Amino acid sequence: MHPTGSPADRLAAVGNQMIEIHLWLSAELARLRANLDTPSRDLRAHCLTFCATLGRHHTGEDEGAFRLLAEQVPELRPVIANLITDHEVVAGILERVEALLAGDVALPVDQVRGELDGLAALLESHFRYEEKRLVTALNALSGRPGTAEELLGLTAPPHVTG
Repeated sequence: MHPTGSPADRLAAVGNQMIEIHLWLSAELARLRANLDTPSRDLRAHCLTFCATLGRHHTGEDEGAFRLLAEQVPELRPVIANLITDHEVVAGILERVEALLAGDVALPVDQVRGELDGLAALLESHFRYEEKRLVTALNALSGRPGTAEELLGLTAPPHVTG
């Protein structure tokens, strides 16, 4: 399930798009973890791309949607502070994964798996908390300047039919 329609249509439901992005990121992480049993150069590239995408999403939230929400809905500031702390923990995991993937040595699959397993557990909790606490507030931003892409730091891939 991915957003369709114009950017204006998507902005009308920024919070719902955030859920779709989270679903997509979770699916990509699950696919990445499933492919750890067959390490390859493609796996390294997929992992690095995923790390960069997740980092960009969190940076976009911190600098876009969260900043706007903190201004517009001050009572959400403690929630936003918790989410930003989670983003910092995630960034640390991503840095460790990227370090494990560096170089031409054999991929330390068990270490990467451990980091990705921890990341998956953290993201499951983080995404649900974020969605539960922020979706309604984000959806209320409909019509404000900016786009969902700017507010969330990532556009979910286009819906593929077939």
